[in-house]
Amino acid sequence: MTKIATIGCGLIGQGWATVFAKAGFDVAMYDASPEAAEHALSAMEGRVADLVAFDLVAACDALAILNRITVAPSLEDALEGVVYVQESGPERIEVKREITERLDALAAADVPIGSSTSGISASRYCKDIAGRHRCLVVHPINPPHLIPAVEIVPTPWTDPDIVSKTTELMGACQRETIVLTKEIDGFVVNRLQGALLEEAFKLVGSGIVSASDLDKAICDGLGLRWSFMGPMQTIHLNAPEGVEQYVERYGAMYRGFGLGHYDDVDWKDIVETGLKAQLETLIPVADIPIKQAERDRKLMALLRHKAQEKTEHRSVPNAPQE
Repeated sequence: MTKIATIGCGLIGQGWATVFAKAGFDVAMYDASPEAAEHALSAMEGRVADLVAFDLVAACDALAILNRITVAPSLEDALEGVVYVQESGPERIEVKREITERLDALAAADVPIGSSTSGISASRYCKDIAGRHRCLVVHPINPPHLIPAVEIVPTPWTDPDIVSKTTELMGACQRETIVLTKEIDGFVVNRLQGALLEEAFKLVGSGIVSASDLDKAICDGLGLRWSFMGPMQTIHLNAPEGVEQYVERYGAMYRGFGLGHYDDVDWKDIVETGLKAQLETLIPVADIPIKQAERDRKLMALLRHKAQEKTEHRSVPNAPQE
């Protein structure tokens, strides 16, 4: 049994369908609007063609991927024989509750029901549903078929077997899973993005920096390292003796910025109670010079790519100016 149902045929639903079909699953797409479903199916051709153009899909595989995707005439047909359901409906609790109730009534009892919601904890809409044990958030980063990270967020009552089954399936689809141990609105990715955006709006709104220059702080600054190692590994490699030394050296400086949240979080305590052990298991202090050299080589490769992209952009006649 290798069939997956994607419910909702907007951009997120289309992205999911691409992910699943590319991994070899048969995909039944369904939308309450038949027109939306048919439009999504035709849009898939262009989406897969783009993947071929950028060598992310072999040209010889493109037709097979498209042939695995169909539009189901009804929700019942979409859910028949599925091993997993991915719901990508509107971001409203009452709509999520209604859709999930129908999915729970129609899908086989052991089939996980994942939601693409960007910030609504599943317990908010599934607590009174009979099959709430198989409901959870499976949040992609847009566009799902290009960004591999997926957040898996169980409710307090989600069956651990459902979490394991979903995590395995996402791994089979070459997704990088972020499994939360407890439920929280906004999950991880959007809470991180929200914190950065809050400060970004303050800096731009107060006239300290232009929007254009603020974006440079990420795309030509922090984002270069974050694109392949993330903020925790970044600071671990930014002190000769790792994260503990980094916090000793710079923790007070960050508190001095007056960002308003540091009284709730003791960086030193978090380092001592687990963060140091996690990072040193991943990168022992003795290996930091080696990992710094690897980081620098990746940065050079990324900078070369960005330089080439700028050169190609400027060589195109009448290209819009940055």
